[in-house]
Amino acid sequence: MYRDMVASGRPSRSHPSPPGASDAAARVAEAARAESARGAPLVIAVSGGRDSMVLMEAVARVAPARVASVATFDHGTGPAAVEATSLVRERASALGLPVRSGASRSPAHTEADWRAQRLAFLHEVAGELNARVITAHTLDDHLETVLMRALRGAGARGLAGLLASSAISRPFVTLRRSTIAACARAWAVPYLDDPTNVSRRHLRNRVRLDLLPALARAHPELPRDLVTLSRRAARLRQSLDRLIDASIDIDQRDGALSVARDALVDLDAPALALLWPAIAARHGVTLDRRGTERVVSFTIQGQPGSRIQVSGGVEVVRNRDRLVMRGVPAHTESPGVVRLEHGATWGRWRFVQTAAPLDRWAAQLDMDLPLDVRAWRPGDRMVADGSTEPRRLKGLFRDAGVDAVRRREWPVVVAGEQVVWVPGVRRAFAAPARSGRPKVTFRCEHIDR
Repeated sequence: MYRDMVASGRPSRSHPSPPGASDAAARVAEAARAESARGAPLVIAVSGGRDSMVLMEAVARVAPARVASVATFDHGTGPAAVEATSLVRERASALGLPVRSGASRSPAHTEADWRAQRLAFLHEVAGELNARVITAHTLDDHLETVLMRALRGAGARGLAGLLASSAISRPFVTLRRSTIAACARAWAVPYLDDPTNVSRRHLRNRVRLDLLPALARAHPELPRDLVTLSRRAARLRQSLDRLIDASIDIDQRDGALSVARDALVDLDAPALALLWPAIAARHGVTLDRRGTERVVSFTIQGQPGSRIQVSGGVEVVRNRDRLVMRGVPAHTESPGVVRLEHGATWGRWRFVQTAAPLDRWAAQLDMDLPLDVRAWRPGDRMVADGSTEPRRLKGLFRDAGVDAVRRREWPVVVAGEQVVWVPGVRRAFAAPARSGRPKVTFRCEHIDR
């Protein structure tokens, strides 16, 4: 329940500050000041627990004008979560800080579920306010994270822990939890103890309460060794990202990540095992050891048209000279035939009128033609722009890297029975805008949902 608070919700001053508390408060304030001085305005993630309440207090003391909002999230775990969000709102209001509250829309039962929902909310708030998120993770949180990832055999991406480059800033990551606790006492910061923090049902709590202390007793240098390991891993991550930017052709569109195979195929398996997790992370995919091994083998041996599944709902497909990472397509019924007009949607595609330059995703068409959007049909042909002979759409799809599974859900624009445009693939010769007729340019966009 409330720690260092009286029943009214006001901070209790009945406990004197322990020795060193003023130094701890100064270190916390300096960390908050340094973070507030750089980059965009701040969205402070506050759970109601001690560390995040101290972070909110620190920023309110040193740079209140830099706060775009406090953000608190109710995971729906019971009365304690409701009480925590209420405390955050009350304290933020007392400090003169704006606050946004969010709540879980679906049941979550694991730490990963809670984290995913909370992060989605934080990023939503930050996006709306053109701000950046800061959290109160400490050096102890970092050590726990690195140890947990080491236990499951993580590579450099995982072992970098909270030192890895991220859209989220962590100003307390060099401070011990004991320093934050001393500052909380010095400033009489109100907070709540989350009862889930002592439940050994969660792996992190078992690591925090049992495993890490036991290992540190047996090997007192373990915390230092974990920090050294994570720093080296973070540097390696940065080097890999620079190498990928400079040497590997990666294209992201239509909800897929496409990688040029020629930059990878001559590398050996250990090098690919370093690169692929960094490549996949750009698509929001975390590769575990087994998934990494599979995609490394597939990069070397996979044949055109073949595919493998590497993670829950994610597959890698080889399309001629490229490897495409994407969500496993759901087998859905064709949307049928839709009249082409501004705002028309067909499956997961939207068509809009535009004045943008023409490319494979935009075509200029005659307004007085009956234009429709439908699915590909076996035997479909088109005289493509730049050609004089009709070609099967199947071959044009293949040239564009659209495999048989995605082909079934790809839009085809027709004028009567004549194929005039396959968005993202090819336009028909003249497409078929003829002189003297009113024309309109349509752009096709993939709807990510």
